[in-house]
Amino acid sequence: MANSPDSSNPTPAASDAPKRGLFSRKPKEAKVKKPSRLKQIIEVFQMTRRHDPMVVWLMLLSFLGVVAVSFLVGYLLENWITGLIIGIPLGLLAATLILSRRAERAAFAQIENQPGASGAALGTLKRGWITEDQPVAVNPRTQDAVFRAIGRPGVVLVSEGPTHRVRPLVDAERKRLARILPNVTVHVIETGRGEGQVPLSQVAKKMNKLDKELTKLEVSAVSKRISSLGNRLPIPKGIDPYKARPDRKAARGR
Repeated sequence: MANSPDSSNPTPAASDAPKRGLFSRKPKEAKVKKPSRLKQIIEVFQMTRRHDPMVVWLMLLSFLGVVAVSFLVGYLLENWITGLIIGIPLGLLAATLILSRRAERAAFAQIENQPGASGAALGTLKRGWITEDQPVAVNPRTQDAVFRAIGRPGVVLVSEGPTHRVRPLVDAERKRLARILPNVTVHVIETGRGEGQVPLSQVAKKMNKLDKELTKLEVSAVSKRISSLGNRLPIPKGIDPYKARPDRKAARGR
C-alpha cells in the first residue's frame, strides 16, 4: 500500500516562503511610478500636434524670437553671452506657454459635442468658483444639460445643446434660483459654435470677465443655500445622468 503523505511535513512552497520575524517590518508594496514631467510634456506635445500641426512652428518662432531679442540686447550692452544665457531659458518658457494654450484648445476640440463637455470646461476654472460634477438639469432623451457654477459674479448656468432645445431647462433653473435667491444675479452661457454661443475653450475666460457682485463670504452662503435645498434631479449620486432613462411602465401604472 502506498504511503500516505505526512501532513505534518510542510509543503515545498511553504518551506521556501521567507518567514517574517516577530518584530520585522512588513515588506513594502511596489509603488506604481508616475510618468516623469518630461514624458508628460512629450505626450502633451504629440497630442497637440495631431490636432494642431501649427503648434510646432509657433513654438519654434516664439523660442527663436525671444532668443534673438535677448541676444540683440546683450550685443548692444557688449555682453551677448549673458544675453544668450538669459534668452535661452526665456525662449523655452515662451514655447512652453504656447504649447500649454494650444494643448488646452486641442483637448477641448476632442470633447466638443460630447455629453458633459461643458462640465469639463468648468473644471478649468481657477480658485474662487464652486462647481459641480453633475448637471443641475438634463434631458435624458436629447442629452441636453445645464451645469452650474457659483462665484463672485453670482450664479452662472452653462448650457449644453441647441438653443431651442435647452432653453426650457435653463428657464426652469433660472426660475428656481430666483425663488430661493432673489437678490443674486443669474448669468447664462450657451456653449457651442452657433450665433451667440461660446466655444468650450472660451467659457472660463468669459466667466472670469463677469462683473463681481458678491464677496467671498456671500459666495459661500449662496452655495450653502443651494445645497440645503438639494438637487432637483431625481438621480442618485454616482449615477451617470446621461444614461438615465424615464421609467415609462411606472408612469403608465400611475
